[in-house]
Amino acid sequence: MNIMILVSFIIFSGIVGWITYSKTKNDTLDTSDGYFLGGRSLTGGVIAGSLLLTNLSAASFVGMSGQAYSANMSVMGWEVASGLVLVLIAIFLVPRYLKQGITTIPDFIQSRFDNGTKQFVTILFLISYIINMLPITLYSGAVAMGQIFNVSEIFGITYVQSIWIMVWVIGVIGSIYAIFGGLKAVAISDTINGIALVIGGLLVPIFGIFFLGDGHFVEGFTSFIEHSPEKLNSIGSNTDPLPFSTIFTGLFLVNLYYWGTDQAIIQRALGAKNLKEAQKGVIFAGLLKVLTPIMVIIPGIIAFQILGSSISNTDTVYPLLVSMVLPDFLVGLFAAAMMGAILSTFNSVLNSASTLFALNIYKPATKREVSETELIKVGKIFALIVALISMFVAPFILNAPAGLFDYLQTINGFFNVPIFTIIFMGYVTKRVPPIAAKIAITFFVTTYGFTQLVWDGGIHYLHISGILFVISCAMMLAIGKKYPTEKPYEIPVSNAVDLTPWKSRYLFSGFVIFVMIGMYVVFSKVGLAREGGIGADTLSYLAALAVICAAGGFIADKIFNKCPKSNDATLEN
Repeated sequence: MNIMILVSFIIFSGIVGWITYSKTKNDTLDTSDGYFLGGRSLTGGVIAGSLLLTNLSAASFVGMSGQAYSANMSVMGWEVASGLVLVLIAIFLVPRYLKQGITTIPDFIQSRFDNGTKQFVTILFLISYIINMLPITLYSGAVAMGQIFNVSEIFGITYVQSIWIMVWVIGVIGSIYAIFGGLKAVAISDTINGIALVIGGLLVPIFGIFFLGDGHFVEGFTSFIEHSPEKLNSIGSNTDPLPFSTIFTGLFLVNLYYWGTDQAIIQRALGAKNLKEAQKGVIFAGLLKVLTPIMVIIPGIIAFQILGSSISNTDTVYPLLVSMVLPDFLVGLFAAAMMGAILSTFNSVLNSASTLFALNIYKPATKREVSETELIKVGKIFALIVALISMFVAPFILNAPAGLFDYLQTINGFFNVPIFTIIFMGYVTKRVPPIAAKIAITFFVTTYGFTQLVWDGGIHYLHISGILFVISCAMMLAIGKKYPTEKPYEIPVSNAVDLTPWKSRYLFSGFVIFVMIGMYVVFSKVGLAREGGIGADTLSYLAALAVICAAGGFIADKIFNKCPKSNDATLEN
């Protein structure tokens, strides 16, 4: 390993640590709001950066690049479709959350249904974090960092041993951040690392194109476009890891769950200083997500063109490309930013796990008054236990039969859409009883498990999630009609923060939607995925799309911002 890689890595990591410490050393962490929600002080830029970096873990870079290497651009649905979802969440869900002033998503479930349902969902969240999200984050991070630093070669150990070492290094550092720094420390380090990760993530495909062109960008870009145009097709086929049709079924629901109800993600918006900053952060995060395929998917196609199709372990494709195309000092900087992304996801989920356990499991179980200091202490102890479990489990993911990202999303199916189903029905209905939520979520989880572990009907797991969502909603509606609650549910108002919405939310949302659909136009058979690439017809499609999205945003802006009372916080009722 070149010493320049290590030096630049240490310098940048040290700078991030110092800035984070200086920004948070005087913060109050002895209250639940201060520790778990950053004192409700997060601004739009911090929220957007933290959302992006929490999402862009090594699993994204390693897993998605690996899928693009073996398949095509169709996997970009995970990223690009998030644009519309984040717009919807910013406009419709975030105002409801901030109006109620909740600390955790299960808080709403208790308010809407009952404590038993809240406990059920909290346990599902925690199981998801412990057996899936945290181990996956550690494993993918270990793969990336181990390849970049050639840990096996340096220490003369096997690949499996290098995975174990890197898992524990990442886990220990991430635990320190999460357990002793609270949410604000996580969010600030996220923002700094996010800038570096975006810059480094963009440099990888740029230098990769230079590599294809033997130092000439134009020649490299021409080679990239002409070499394998079939891989630039985002529509793909039903045999791809992410068929395009799933966007309209399970993928849409999974994204709604992930961005709108996953505690580790939405906790950033819950910690906003006001509704305006929350909407700014969430919508801007939507724009960033629409553009992330350039960083996490395109490199897989470049790697295919450089390395050929002979790599059997596709999880190693991205770190191999980084080491091959970037100069040594940039490899170190990018490795530091990648480490930041890994730590961000790990410590964010760990912080959320401690939040859920302390507030939703421990506090109700004690049946007495619990001090803020005791809650935080219990949360830290639980986070430490969870971190240790995940560090023991993570290396065994090496034996998973499916690709990393596909494995991650398949396992998530046991938790994501089932939880979103009852949250969705809780908001759109007023008299569905708690028993309906318990029956629906039990039915969903067991049936999904049967289709994945026992019976293979040849249906994509995201389509199965979509079908089960419809059936579960129908079940809840039927039970609600037969056994309605005595009183209709009304969202309680806490006035925790100012609920004045961001005036430009509709105009900026229109732009996000334009970019989202435009990405599918560019990466399709009317764009780059055909012989000759982009033509006049492609540009005409994009121009028409721009007019439609701009008009939609302008009309929504005029309608909903015309009257001061016409804002999201009041329209929800």
